[in-house]
Amino acid sequence: MDAYTATRFTRRTTTKFVVLLTAITMLGTVAAETALLAAGDTVGTSFWIATAMMFAATAFFVLERGSVAPKWRTSMTVAALVTGVAWYHYTYMREAWATTYAAGSGQSPIVLRYVDWLITVPLQVTEFYLILAAVGVATAALFWRLFGASLLMLITGYLGEAESGTGGLVEGMEMVMFFIGCAAWFYIMYEVWGGEAQKSAATASESTQFAFKAMAGILTVGWAIYPIGYFMGTGDNPNVDGLNILYNLADSVNKVAFGLMVWYAATMDSADHSEE
Repeated sequence: MDAYTATRFTRRTTTKFVVLLTAITMLGTVAAETALLAAGDTVGTSFWIATAMMFAATAFFVLERGSVAPKWRTSMTVAALVTGVAWYHYTYMREAWATTYAAGSGQSPIVLRYVDWLITVPLQVTEFYLILAAVGVATAALFWRLFGASLLMLITGYLGEAESGTGGLVEGMEMVMFFIGCAAWFYIMYEVWGGEAQKSAATASESTQFAFKAMAGILTVGWAIYPIGYFMGTGDNPNVDGLNILYNLADSVNKVAFGLMVWYAATMDSADHSEE
């Protein structure tokens, strides 16, 4: 092992050790403050599953970051941020649910959920720009269009869902907010399936195209679950249990799978270059 390789190995090992130590410390602190899961609490179980999946995915993405080509590392970092931020918020969402469930009225932590989405969803959408920017086929304008559309989608979703039935400023406008949010989502899908983003991806490497198409599929199919949850959580008789189970499972699959597609493409690309 030459000096350069030894130095890289030492840095990677030290980084992994620090990350794991920090994560374990944070995990113990949060877990110690969490209410117990009640027997028969199906919704609470889904919160615990989602929390565990987010934590495991974050650790995996961080540990694997040093094993991929440098141009993929920012994308791997963002994938870890998405699941890491989600894990942090889920520890509090499961606390809120378990506490209110024990009191006899399980309440949906809708504000915490949208705070999480306000950070993680724009990061996920930004991944499309990042993987294209890594191979030099993306523009700053594309980034701002995707970022802006994701914010519009979330803000209108929150206004429609959080205020439903409470006499808020948008009372009676749930469907208006829903259609505006869907329009923003459709625009994002247009960009990744037929707009500038898709055209840029068509000129990229095979691994980049794989990641792009896989993430586009998750955005189209996986994110279609959220409008269903919106309808379950609005109206005169919202289904709080079904809403939270659906959102928890959708978050777990979509965020983890999103990052895994980036990781898999990165390993494909790194393996191809190592053979050259």
